[in-house]
Amino acid sequence: MESELSVWYLISQAGVVVQLVMLLLALASVVSWALIFQRIQVFRKARQAQLAFEEQFWSGMDLGQLYRDVNANPTPCSGMESVFRAGFREFSRLRQQSRDADAVMEGVQRAMRVAFSREQERLEQHLPFLATVGSTSPYVGLFGTVWGIMNSFRGLAQLQQATLATVAPGISEALIATAMGLFAAIPAVIAYNRFSTTSESLLKNYETFAEEFSSILHRRVHGSESASKS
Repeated sequence: MESELSVWYLISQAGVVVQLVMLLLALASVVSWALIFQRIQVFRKARQAQLAFEEQFWSGMDLGQLYRDVNANPTPCSGMESVFRAGFREFSRLRQQSRDADAVMEGVQRAMRVAFSREQERLEQHLPFLATVGSTSPYVGLFGTVWGIMNSFRGLAQLQQATLATVAPGISEALIATAMGLFAAIPAVIAYNRFSTTSESLLKNYETFAEEFSSILHRRVHGSESASKS
């Protein structure tokens, strides 16, 4: 009896619909864990890159030299570095084409907003999938449980005498679907909440940097405009 109530035995004896539900939940769990580990690496690198670039930016280095160093870096820039590169590249280009300080700053801010949106998309990638798994897996598992219990009671209706020994296997195999739904959902919900908070924190830092960098370029372009007028 103990061997007949083992998890693998109950899964193998479950109905086709319940088995499909279990397979779907198992796949969702595997993909979720893969994305969780991948996102952990992404956010860790993003945080390290932010701290390294902030230290370099506020060290007093010439912005032109910093821009050249960023472009010379063989690894693709991302995060705060990407916002800086987009803003300074547009600043340099517009300064050569126009003397209108307001037009230059408008173009710079537009370029940084585009870079910021790309970084937001990169950081929030795959998070909707984790949210979907976390919110739907319990219900998918519950569907498998209800279906399995329905089949169990339908089978019991054909027996003249129903005992605990005849009821337990059918109900147990049905409840495994609910357990698998929770197993898939709980890590996905925790990871989604954690990653959403980290993403929001990083994006807020990027936005603050963009405003500070815009102020620096604003003083530079208006200072040169005043000098040219005088």
